[in-house]
Parts: sequence; C-alpha cells; structure tokens
Amino acid sequence: MTNSDRRITQWVEQTTFVDTHEHLIEESQRLSGVLDPQLLPCDDWTYLFADYVANDLVVAGMPVEELRSFLGPDLSSDAKYRLVAPYWDRIRHTGYAQALRSTFRGLYGENDLTAESLPRIAERYRETVQPGFYSTILRRANIESCHVNSMQRIYMETEQPALLKQDLSILCFCRCSAADVARVEAETNKKPTTLEEWLDIIDFYFVTYGPRAVAVKCAIAYSRALDFTPVAKERAGRAFLQHVGRVDGHPAGPDDIKALQNFLLRYCIGKAGECGLPVKLHTGYLDGRAVMQLDRVRDNAADVCRLVQDFPDTRFVLMHIGYPYEHEFIALAKHYPNIAIDMCWAWIVSPMASVRFLKQFLLAVPATRIFTFGGDYVAIEPIYGHACMARRGIAQVLSELVAEGWIACEEAPNLIERIMRSNANSFFANR
Repeated sequence: MTNSDRRITQWVEQTTFVDTHEHLIEESQRLSGVLDPQLLPCDDWTYLFADYVANDLVVAGMPVEELRSFLGPDLSSDAKYRLVAPYWDRIRHTGYAQALRSTFRGLYGENDLTAESLPRIAERYRETVQPGFYSTILRRANIESCHVNSMQRIYMETEQPALLKQDLSILCFCRCSAADVARVEAETNKKPTTLEEWLDIIDFYFVTYGPRAVAVKCAIAYSRALDFTPVAKERAGRAFLQHVGRVDGHPAGPDDIKALQNFLLRYCIGKAGECGLPVKLHTGYLDGRAVMQLDRVRDNAADVCRLVQDFPDTRFVLMHIGYPYEHEFIALAKHYPNIAIDMCWAWIVSPMASVRFLKQFLLAVPATRIFTFGGDYVAIEPIYGHACMARRGIAQVLSELVAEGWIACEEAPNLIERIMRSNANSFFANR
C-alpha cells in the first residue's frame, strides 16, 4: 500500500456508516429464543446462514432437505457442521460467505468455520446474544443507526427508535393479494370490501406512522414489472370488488389486478409525497433461488422512468444498484434530480461489480445521490461482516481514483464522509 492508500483506508475505517436498509427483527425476540419458522427458525450459529448464504449453499449442490435440517432447531451442532462442510468449501469466496467469514473474525475471533473452530463459534454465538447486543454489534461495525424494513409489521413500533429507524412498508397496500388483505385485517381489525375502504386504511397508516417513518418501502418488483402507468379510480374500484371485495361474478383477471396495483402504488406514492417521505423501491437482483425472471429485472431501469417523471417532487431511492444492470442506474441518477441510488445488499451480491459501480458513479453523478451501505439482513451479526466488505470496497475505489488522478487525495475525506454518512442524514433529514 502507498501512503495515500493507507490514509484513505484509515479515513474509511474511522467514518461512521448510516445503514439505510435492514430487515432486523426486534432484539427482544432474539433474546426470548422463541422460534419463528420464517424469521427465527433456529437459535444457534446456523441462524447466521439463513440470510443469503443458504441460497449459495443450494446452488452449490446442497439438497434443500439438508438445508432445512441445517437451519432447523433439532440437529446437534456437530451434525449441522457435517451437513454444511462440503458445500461451505465450495462457496467460501462468494460475497455472501465472505461477509459471514468477516463476521466470524470480527465478532468471534475465528478466521473461518472449521471442525476445530466450530465449538468456539457456537459458544461465542450464545455469549453474544445478551441484552444490548444490537447496539454493541453496530458500534463495533461503526454504524450509527439503521433503517429497518420490518418483515413482521407494516410499521414496527420498535423498542429502539433512535437506533432502528423504521420504514413504512407499502407492499401490502399495493400488491393487494389475499395474504396482504389478511395481514392488514390482522393489524387493524378492519375488513375492507370496497376500494374506498382500502384507501381509508392506507390513509390511516400514513397519518399514524408517516410522521415517525424514515421512508416508505416497496418490494413489489419481486412479483411484477415496475411499469406503473396511470389508471382511473373507477377501473381500480371495479377491479378491487372483483379481486378483494368478495362479490359474486367473474374474478379479476391479470390485467385487472395489474390495473388495481398501478392505481394503488401511485396512490401510495402520492401519500408519501404529502408526508415528505422518500420512496424506496427494490430493483435488480432477486433474493431466493430458481425463481428470477431476468427479463423483468432487466427492464427495471426503463420501467421506473414513468413513475419518476410523473412524481417530480417525490424523492425515489432505487435499491441494490439494479444489479446486474447497474450501469443503467448510473444514467438514471445522472439524469433525474429526484433519484438516489442505494448500494444496500450490493457489496455481498457482487463485490467487484459494486467496486466498479461506485467508481464509475462518482465520476458521472453528483456525489450527493448515493448511499453506500445497507446490510439487508434479518440477523444482526452478519451486518458486521458486510460493513467490513463495504469499507474495503470504498477504500479501493477512492484509492484507485486518487492513483489515477481523477481526484486529489486531500479531497477524499470529504467525499468519504458524504457517501458513507452525510448523504443519508441529509436525504432522510428529520425522519
């Protein structure tokens, strides 16, 4: 390393991150040890594999039934290690696995998962889960606060509001599936049968939680394209009656459901604008395995343009750099003043693509339009390792830009502070 490289690395290590995207469950649930099939399937060291690493294990050949046993509560630690060891060796260099290895090093003092280190990792996992461990881990990762998109509530009344700032999820409102309606009914005890009643519920959430939310979040790109053209309220109302209102007659077809979703997303964006809330949209790569339709992912950047144009006073956050079509998102951020790009998740999806993206972004787009870290985890421990990877990538980008003469070394500290912390604090100000 040159002297310049060392200085840049030191500046990056010393700068506090604002973490703009997580799915953390409440600390009290982790402490209780009460299992949840989706969000806390086990309470041992294998829980740290449930986010993302599990997908790489299956792609590497691990049978799904073995993965289910590995992530379940019934097997012994040794039995779980015997299941995972052959596949762990195949994925240890992927971004997902590297984040976990960095977590083992930083939190547990172990360089890797091996037969010898397993008992110590298992013990350190148990020792770490103590009251206050969320703030302890975030401090060790030099993260001042997180934005949390709860997987359990539309808006989570968190026990730690200063540390875990909450998104208001609008996915249920816009997707409007039977499960979404049931979830809203469970939270509000209201059973909508007309579009007007559904809009009243949406209004209730914005009035009640909008003043406390940091942003609204929608991951509807998992189930459909982002081509949300305008739809008349009358058509949406008819589609709602067919799809949700339980009226006799023909069920809503795909075109009617799409029209209803178009209307509802646009309605929610309008409410977000009234509340001064940024709108976070999932774009790019999809979590999971054997389900992604790449043609739909490819069109995300083009599809979102209509929304951004039709709501010029609303700030949009396009998440995950649109990978693997990240170059188009540089063009979007350069062209539209109401767009910012969030690198959440991206560092572990593809570390090298993220390095290339950030380097090109900083030479093309105003530096205020980027947020450079969000772990995107349900478990808090791997955030530490992901943050280590993000810092390494940011330091590499700045070092290369200085070495190649694109920026001066003395400009680096201000730029580092901006992209790691102050952009997020300014963009989400007073939220």
